Amino acid sequence: MPLIELKDIAKTYIIGDGLPVHALNKVSLTIEPGEFLAIMGPSGSGKSTLLAILGLLDKADSGEYKLLDKEISRLTDNEYARLRNHFFGFVFQMFNLLPRLNVTENAALPFIYSAEAGTADRARVVSTLRQIGLGDRLNHRPNQLSGGQQQRVAVARALANKPLVILADEPTGNLDSRSAGEIIGILKELNRQGNTIIMVTHEPDLAQAATRQLLLSDGRIVSDTRKETRPVVELPAARLQQAQHRRSLTLSGVGNYIFEAGVTLLSNKLRSFLSILGVLIGVAAVIAMLAIGTGAKRSVEKTMSSMGSNLLMVSASFRQQGVSLGASASPTRFTFEDLAALKRLEGVSRVAPNVSGRAQVVAQNRNWNTSIVGTSTDYQFVRNSVPVTGRFFTEEENNARAKVAVLGKTVVDELFGGASPLGQSVRINRISFTVVGVLPEKGSSGPQNNDDQIIVPVKTAMYRLLGEDYIRRFDVQVADAAALPAVQAAIVPVIGKLHRMTDSQMENISVRNMAEIQAAITEMASTFTILLGSIAAVSLLVGGIGIMNIMLVMVIERTREIGLRKALGAENFDIMLQFLIEATLICVLGGLLGIALGSLISVAISVFAGWNVLISTGSIVLALTFSILTGIIFGLWPALRAARLLPIIALRYE
Repeated sequence: MPLIELKDIAKTYIIGDGLPVHALNKVSLTIEPGEFLAIMGPSGSGKSTLLAILGLLDKADSGEYKLLDKEISRLTDNEYARLRNHFFGFVFQMFNLLPRLNVTENAALPFIYSAEAGTADRARVVSTLRQIGLGDRLNHRPNQLSGGQQQRVAVARALANKPLVILADEPTGNLDSRSAGEIIGILKELNRQGNTIIMVTHEPDLAQAATRQLLLSDGRIVSDTRKETRPVVELPAARLQQAQHRRSLTLSGVGNYIFEAGVTLLSNKLRSFLSILGVLIGVAAVIAMLAIGTGAKRSVEKTMSSMGSNLLMVSASFRQQGVSLGASASPTRFTFEDLAALKRLEGVSRVAPNVSGRAQVVAQNRNWNTSIVGTSTDYQFVRNSVPVTGRFFTEEENNARAKVAVLGKTVVDELFGGASPLGQSVRINRISFTVVGVLPEKGSSGPQNNDDQIIVPVKTAMYRLLGEDYIRRFDVQVADAAALPAVQAAIVPVIGKLHRMTDSQMENISVRNMAEIQAAITEMASTFTILLGSIAAVSLLVGGIGIMNIMLVMVIERTREIGLRKALGAENFDIMLQFLIEATLICVLGGLLGIALGSLISVAISVFAGWNVLISTGSIVLALTFSILTGIIFGLWPALRAARLLPIIALRYE
């Protein structure tokens, strides 16, 4: 049974001016197992085209191609790739070694695209390298070898998968006479061992080593001579069936792609750094912006929580020509009768009155100007302000206008430093008060420091400190959030009835639902966070576009490498996955470094600017996910372009 049989093979190229060039014209050829065939002819005779079609690097326009008596000319590109990996080994004139891989890695390159290759096969390749005199060069790079040594590596690579046919395209074209003799000697020895050799050469002296010589002219065979009989070689009939099985993606295969991607990045350090830098800046910006936004949102939520839950704020102000003149100008002055009436409303759990003003506070040799708030004992529950140390004043102390005070943290720090203020005396507007408790830390709400205040009984504030005879506002806490609308609607009529107010006067009473305000502020903070993240994502988008440009350049630079990989058996998916992994690896490295840099920037902002920032696990996962997606999305087009290259065109690319 013939090994290869061609019948009426024709191939036509269209050159630049649109004229057809018939590279092969009705060529018929039968190649038996174990032959050493030399294809000769002048330039343009069709030698390289015939070799490319024999090696399944190119397809004929018409005619039949039988491999082991099976017609294969109508197979797909991926099926051709699997056949190349199982049946053919290539030795090129330009060596086509990958400069970033060492000798062993170059020789073992076909194993990446072979499902059957194992440890024993790799050991066999190393043994082959030792046999051809490269045992001391296994870890050297191609640029550390002579031309003859590089071609020996190419021969070892061609033998890696134990092919039935070795195709050599001008294998001695770039070698000196001594190295050329060594390569021809290796090919003759391989033929004696049963390998079928097909060699293209334009040197008659080298063709004498072959057992059969084929002369082409103008795309036709003009002579076909045999010098001697060929060795008898058994053909593995089952091998063709094995080659048609689709190779599945394995972890070891992905590991090979990742390894080669890492080697590629390391071999172009500056370009890789610039590519990583674009993603790094984008991810760092996302992390920092989300940390600022999330921190601001948490601060707002904390401040809102400290104000209490299910809360209604009741205040009165006089409006003149649409301008609020404040509670002091309002004809409505809240009283303790209003307080009692509000407490009786159905659904109300607590009501805290409020009067406020500023005063100078002195303790020993320190003084501080702060806010004075007069309220009732319910304030600690309504406003989530149960003292962390000490106690709140009692209702009896309020009725007795006792001179007791509960201090905020800022006041404690300014007047007492690190000492405990409990039981100490402070003078507020020259009136001595005894400190009975310290409020929990609340933080700031915009320009207002919620810890810079002193809480005293409301009657003490009104009649001893501030000289006011009315209550400025009420904080009404509702037991159930569902009852908030009903209580809110009932407050104004109750107060209006007590004060015999007209409808226009009742319009000056304001009842604000703090739950609605909290929801609005929280939503605004969330929108702010999304806005910051979106702005930062733009820089990540720019980085992705930069990666796509660089990957497109890499496809052009590595066109011959792509052709080599396809000649060794790489399918379109293999090439696409290789470039996708390289783009994704760049983005993952940029993402990890960006997360570290963004976290560092966030900490610096927190320390030096005093802003509340929060780096959440969600933001880290989001940033890393986006960086991976950036690599996949922006690497996909270059990867597809690389995968669609035809092997013969890629190999001839200059």
